[in-house]
Amino acid sequence: MDKKNIIDKINIALNKIRPMLQQDGGDVELVDFEEKSGVVKVRLQGHCVGCPMAQMTLKQGIEDELKQAVPEVKKVISN
Repeated sequence: MDKKNIIDKINIALNKIRPMLQQDGGDVELVDFEEKSGVVKVRLQGHCVGCPMAQMTLKQGIEDELKQAVPEVKKVISN
């Protein structure tokens, strides 16, 4: 699968997560996908920035969802 298709799948998965983040005044933006390493870089926005739960949201929410929806994703980091 090419990078564009993977990025499209990542964005679809992020759109499923986004309403939960927006409910608490936050959001997430896709920054980059490194095809070789499988690393997705995202930028947390709004109330997610500086939130004590942001790291847990990133790993147990966003990363878990992306790994399940897009097998090429190996890790999610916040940029």
